[in-house]
Amino acid sequence: MKLDRLVASHQSLGRQAAHRAIAAGRVRVDALVVTDGHHPVDRFMRVEVDAEVIQSPERALYLMLHKPVGILSATKDDQHPTVIDLIDAPDKHTLHIAGRLDRSTSGLVLLTNDGRWSKRIMAAEHKVPKVYLVETAEPIAMEAVAEFARGFYFHTEDITTLPAELVILDERRARLTLHEGRYHQVKRMFHRVNNRVTGLHRESIGPFCLPDDLKSGAWRFLDPQIAWAAVTSGDSLLLKSSSFRE
Repeated sequence: MKLDRLVASHQSLGRQAAHRAIAAGRVRVDALVVTDGHHPVDRFMRVEVDAEVIQSPERALYLMLHKPVGILSATKDDQHPTVIDLIDAPDKHTLHIAGRLDRSTSGLVLLTNDGRWSKRIMAAEHKVPKVYLVETAEPIAMEAVAEFARGFYFHTEDITTLPAELVILDERRARLTLHEGRYHQVKRMFHRVNNRVTGLHRESIGPFCLPDDLKSGAWRFLDPQIAWAAVTSGDSLLLKSSSFRE
């Protein structure tokens, strides 16, 4: 929403009166005077006119969760437990998921009520890397490394997957880095090299790495400033113990 629209709705001022108030320096956004009526505002900002609060900020939430196998990446389901069911917070109903996982996949899930932040993580144009630990039924052929790097054509969607980095760890384990998140993508890619995924665990999304001490089923709040700094700078070093808050 633009600032002039929000101010105009206050006591039915109207758009012209709102513009005059803004131009006169009578409006503050997060304690700073703003004189541009087109200044964008959202529900997380405090807005005042003549020192009267016309919008109190909502609490922005950023969470990191270690999803167990068997839990749905959904906010609500009538049959199965969801990641939201694992969270003990009064405003958890405002959350949405920034990057889902299949029910049979474990690992890092990010949740927020800030659509701008989740878009930075999920939008295809940002090509945010996602790292998975993969276990397979058959030995992983060395030739698979080059095939994953070339990409696979999926005729159902009429697309070719982006180049992916496959690092073979041992006979039946590998670490895979993707820059997209298509339907059952990892399983479909391994099917193309005549193998079957038996275990899949997401270790990281962009700069956000699953901490070793975050047990399966557990979650933590991320510090809002660091959560935003991480997606804008991509600096995974920011995510140390001080990145979390109670």
